[in-house]
Amino acid sequence: MTVPLPQATEFQRDEREEQLRRMLLEQKAIFDNASVGILFSKSQVMLSCNARMAEMFGYAPGEMEGLHSAVVFRSPEIYEEFGREAAPLLSAGQPFEKPAQQFRRKDGSFFWCRVRANAVDFEHRGGGTIWILEDVTHSRQTQMEVEAIMTNASMSILFTKNRIITRYNRGFAEMFRYDEQSCLGLPGRALYPSQEAYDKLGAEAYPFLSIGKPFQTEIEMRRSDGTNLWAQLIGYVVNPEDPTQGTIWVIEDRTEQKRAEEALRNALLENQAILDSAVLGISVVENGRNLRCNRKMEELFGYAPGEMNHLSIQAFYADRAAWENARAETVRDFRAGRVNVSEYELVRKDGSTFWARLSGRPFDLAQAGGRSVWLVDDITARREAAEAVARARDELELRVQERTAELAGANAQLQGEIVERRQAEARVHHMAYHDSLTGLPNRALLSDRLDRSMLAAQRFDRKLAVMFIDLDRFKTINDSLGHMTGDQLLKEVATRLCSAVRASDTVARLGGDEFVVLVPGIRAPDEAGQVAEKIIEALSEDFPLEGRKLHITPSIGISIYPDDGGDVETLMRNADGAMYHAKASGRNNYQFFKESMNQTAARHFELESSLRGALAANEFELYFQPIMDIGTRRLHAMEVLLRWRRGGAELVTPDQFIPIIEENGMIVPIGEWVIRQACKQSMLWQSQGMLPVPLAVNLSPRQFMHRGLLESIRCILDETGIDPALIEFEITETALMQHGEQTLEILGHINAMGIRLSIDDFGTGYSSLAYLKRFPVKKIKIDRAFIKDLEESAEDRAIVAAIIALSDSRQLSVVAEGVETEGQYALLQRHGCQFAQGYLFSQPVPHMTAQLLLPRC
Repeated sequence: MTVPLPQATEFQRDEREEQLRRMLLEQKAIFDNASVGILFSKSQVMLSCNARMAEMFGYAPGEMEGLHSAVVFRSPEIYEEFGREAAPLLSAGQPFEKPAQQFRRKDGSFFWCRVRANAVDFEHRGGGTIWILEDVTHSRQTQMEVEAIMTNASMSILFTKNRIITRYNRGFAEMFRYDEQSCLGLPGRALYPSQEAYDKLGAEAYPFLSIGKPFQTEIEMRRSDGTNLWAQLIGYVVNPEDPTQGTIWVIEDRTEQKRAEEALRNALLENQAILDSAVLGISVVENGRNLRCNRKMEELFGYAPGEMNHLSIQAFYADRAAWENARAETVRDFRAGRVNVSEYELVRKDGSTFWARLSGRPFDLAQAGGRSVWLVDDITARREAAEAVARARDELELRVQERTAELAGANAQLQGEIVERRQAEARVHHMAYHDSLTGLPNRALLSDRLDRSMLAAQRFDRKLAVMFIDLDRFKTINDSLGHMTGDQLLKEVATRLCSAVRASDTVARLGGDEFVVLVPGIRAPDEAGQVAEKIIEALSEDFPLEGRKLHITPSIGISIYPDDGGDVETLMRNADGAMYHAKASGRNNYQFFKESMNQTAARHFELESSLRGALAANEFELYFQPIMDIGTRRLHAMEVLLRWRRGGAELVTPDQFIPIIEENGMIVPIGEWVIRQACKQSMLWQSQGMLPVPLAVNLSPRQFMHRGLLESIRCILDETGIDPALIEFEITETALMQHGEQTLEILGHINAMGIRLSIDDFGTGYSSLAYLKRFPVKKIKIDRAFIKDLEESAEDRAIVAAIIALSDSRQLSVVAEGVETEGQYALLQRHGCQFAQGYLFSQPVPHMTAQLLLPRC
């Protein structure tokens, strides 16, 4: 019996047709908007092309369709020759490419293109051909121009590599009197009068050329016949990314200019002597600066000889307004071909003022913006006499003005009250839609803009992105440095976010350390990813606040409209879920929303909700893992590890709940509980006749920077009566390096209590043993990442050996984490490692099992 196959439902057929329609639209968009010309031809006829192809050849859209292919070539013969080149490859199913081919535009002009082609179906010759053309006219012209410049340049151009001359142009050969080949292969030293001069040039040029910057100097050089010349020397590295690829030197003969400069210098000295004898101040000005002046000018302004040279003219005016007014008058007169004469109050070096009459004219009346000469005469006494007369007249006018001012004041007060009311209304409106701390849009304004952006996206067939940003470990900074510092950091973050996004984007603050960026009008999700990368880069630099350099990183979740939601609430919720996934992925990254994230987020919130009552419900347990003496293979200490038995049954692994309590701040009370329980357990074992061993307790970064940490430790020591030497705090290398002097102060207090300190996960941060010698630590723990492949990896063995050797020199103990095989144990013993911890000896076990490992009195 034949079983009929199920027929596709009408909904499935519609969905497939919709997918096909979208795919065709996407392909058409790519074809229409390509930056290169794309043409389909068949049987030597152009059947279709994109807008760029028509534009390149000067045709209107669709006008090329149906034309014979030969019309775009210079001649039928060239067209046939081109066909003979392309046909063998295309008929064999291979791509055809030609770096440059000249074509004819509709208007008869010619241009060059790079050509690539593929047969549509090479097995059936009638399938047609796809041609891709890229306009290379400019690059080809540039290449020809560079060759022409190299050959015909009037100045010398020289190439050297490894201080050997490898190439030069005709200008160099003529300037230095070599023929076209005789200088090739000579050392650069041959162009200089002495080895000392050559070495001095190298020392001056290297700091610039080694970092890809140009170098310029004037130096004496030597021709092939032994005569010397003065030259201006400009050097460029061929490739700034790799300076070893050689250097380009451009050389200009400055011998005659040197002689002219010397003659000019002598003439200037003579002119200066004449100027210094004048009874008026005389100054030469260019580009708003005093180039030079005579002695009388320096006396007028109270400057020492030469001290006024190159000073800004603005420095001589009483205020900026006077200077700008004088400059405007000068420009107007000079452009009209007139001498500028004016009177202004000027300022001496000591701050005192005097009135001066200024008379200036350009050196060349045809060049109004060029160099000018000014005469300055002190007219203070004459001005004072004129002002005395003016004051008497002004007193009479003042009485009239006072009465007028009274009437104007009443009107101004009324206008002021109107303006103040309008400003108050504007402030109220701003406060309703903006965050009070950062001035950014708040949730209400963001929601309104998001609604408008979704309507625009529908209208123009675009997408938009909602980016939910949470600052990683911001609460740690708030708790340790105070809310004022936290608020200042939030303001700085807001400023950087605004500078990282486009003007059309919206940056909003929802509260706390949560920000949202709305990115409208995008075509694809990748554009939102680019914005997210800019935000991560903008926040990667230090934040210098109150003498500290703070670090903050963002976790960014991105949802796309309409793919991930069709309303404000759904888009925000999904972006928030993607943000939590970014935090779970290591922070300082961005993640796009996926439907599976809802399940992860649900699990996250479920665990966080349960955790809030876990401490009160006594659901936490301590596990212990032994740390063994490698030399004797006896118990040296035990690390205290936290476990959560959720609801009294499910044992949740630390990697699931530790990041949650670290993020929401519960790590502080839970961490205090761990320290207290570890001390109580040690005292209980001692009361049962067991010899005590040190217990290593982890301090999280947030717990370490909490203000109440030191007081909490002191209370626990007093309550339990434990010997502080039996407690060892393990702190990660990264946490130690984050807060500089504050870290050092906290470690000093803990060390003073008699508690030992060790560095956990050493090698994964960015410190060194030389730097860590400032901290009062006694032990470091080599991260398991370096132990895992110790038997196979020579690199890991070298790193471990180096850490052990440097630790010995600093008198630090070393513990290797994650030891699982006898081979690892033997290698560590051979390198002199004192202690080891791992599954080779024991997994973390409950206290009842751990006490079996303890020796008895």
